[in-house]
Parts: sequence; structure tokens; C-alpha cells
Amino acid sequence: MAKSLYDILGVSRTASEEEIRSAYRRLAKRYHPDFNAGDRAAERMFKRVSAAYEILGDRDKRARYDRGEIDEEGKDRVPGGGFWREAGAAGAGFRSGGEFGGFEDIISELFGRGGGRRGGRGFGFSGAFRNAGGEVRMRLPLDFLDAVRGGPKRVTTPDGRSLEVDIPPGVENGQVLRIRGRGTTGITGQPGDLHLEIEVREHPRFKRRGRDIHLDQPVPLEIAVLGGKLRVPTIDGEVQLTIPRGSSSGRVLRLRGKGIADRSGGRGDQLVRLLVTLPERIDPELEAAIRRWVEGRTRTTV
Repeated sequence: MAKSLYDILGVSRTASEEEIRSAYRRLAKRYHPDFNAGDRAAERMFKRVSAAYEILGDRDKRARYDRGEIDEEGKDRVPGGGFWREAGAAGAGFRSGGEFGGFEDIISELFGRGGGRRGGRGFGFSGAFRNAGGEVRMRLPLDFLDAVRGGPKRVTTPDGRSLEVDIPPGVENGQVLRIRGRGTTGITGQPGDLHLEIEVREHPRFKRRGRDIHLDQPVPLEIAVLGGKLRVPTIDGEVQLTIPRGSSSGRVLRLRGKGIADRSGGRGDQLVRLLVTLPERIDPELEAAIRRWVEGRTRTTV
């Protein structure tokens, strides 16, 4: 007895739309041809899973299937078990040569945003996408400091090639770098381009706003009151910052030229916001001094 479409997706007949969608996403990723090159069994399973979702993922087709009006292939049933016409639903997502052409939106979610473009074929690792013209698009995660400083970065493409890419200083999250001729061979026989979508990881202390770097810097109470020098981090390493006498929490000091470089050769600044911190243990002499100061202010204002 042939498996039901629910059995193929591994869900119950009472499964919700979201449960069916999640099951398809999981199985499509597991059996996708790009992850199972040359595996005929996986390719057949991928087609079966996709054909099942073509029906169960459509509310009207699912209802007809549940009522017994269409079979597992999407063909209309007639009394007596015969067939009189093909519904044309199952398998419609496959073009000649086994190319998968349906479910672009879900595949896009599974393999990266670039995978949802119409007319594309094939998906690779880490959200990579390649089309018939040989263009390859993939995400490139970068640490915050690597992104703002720039420099050489070793990249492994979906087909296993290792390339050294020169990352320009100050690349931003979502920016796409185009590397000409380093994609795959397209239908024209010429290599396409490699498109790298930058994904910048957050830094625990630095925040970027345009070309400026923002930093919250704890300052001991005694330096805030009396002034002094304090070493603070920048994207180029630590520098000494002069803290003016009587600095309050929230005061912002500017380190000129310690931000991110721009194309003109200039650089942004680093803005340091001071956060005055108290010692873990208040010394009795310090407490007494503060009390005398408060009492003196009180007498002055009365």
C-alpha cells in the first residue's frame, strides 16, 4: 500500500499548517540535491517530499485529498478507482532535467535570502546560492573588528574552493562585495561572479554609528572627582584618555580620528561615554568626607 502524503512528511492527519510547513522545511533541507550530490535515493526522496507538500501545503488541495477527491499524485479520483484526468499539481515544481523550480519562498528561508530569486538553480552551504549564470551568493560572517579594520580573509566557497578576499575597511552589515569571475561556470561556459553578503557580529563593547565608534567606559570615583588618566580600548588598541576633573556620569569625551576609515582616507571619531563607578567598599574616611561635603552644601543653600 502506497504511503500517504502525511506519512511521507512524517506528520499526522490532524497536523496544523505550521507543522506541515516545518516538516517540509526539515526534510527538504535534508534531501536537497546540493547536500546529496550523486545520491539518487535522496533525489527521489526530495521529489516525493516536495510533491507531498505541493498538495498538503495548499489548503484547498489538502481538503480535496482528505475527502479522497485526488490521490497522492494529485490526480482526480472517480468512482471505481479509475482516473480521468491529471490535476497537474504533483511534480509541477520540477522542470526538465530534474531542476527544482517551485517553493522558492521556503527554499529561500532554508538556504538564505538569495535562494528565493526566480530562475535560480541550486543552493550551497551557509546560505549560499548559485544561478545558471554561474553567479554565487553567500553570507560571510565577520567579527566586528575584522569588519572595521578590513584586510585579507580566507573564504571557502560552496564547491570547496579556498579564496583569499581583501575586505575593505569599514564594511557594514548587509553590504555585498562582488568578486569578479570567482563564481562557478555558468551555462555560457564562463565563470560568474562571487557575491559576498557581509554579516557583522556584534562587539561586546563597541557600537558603530556611521563612521564613529561609541564606547561606554567605567571611571573610578576618584578619577571622576580629581581628574586623571585612564586607558581605554579603541579599534586600534588601547590609548590614554585624559579625564577632566569633576566629570559626571554620562559625560562624553571625543577621541578624534579613532573611528572607522572612509574611502577618502579620513576617519571617524570614537565617542567615550563616562560611567562613574563606586568602590565595592566605601572607606570610612571617604564616607566622612562626603558627609561633611553634603552638610556644607546644605548650610550654604539654607
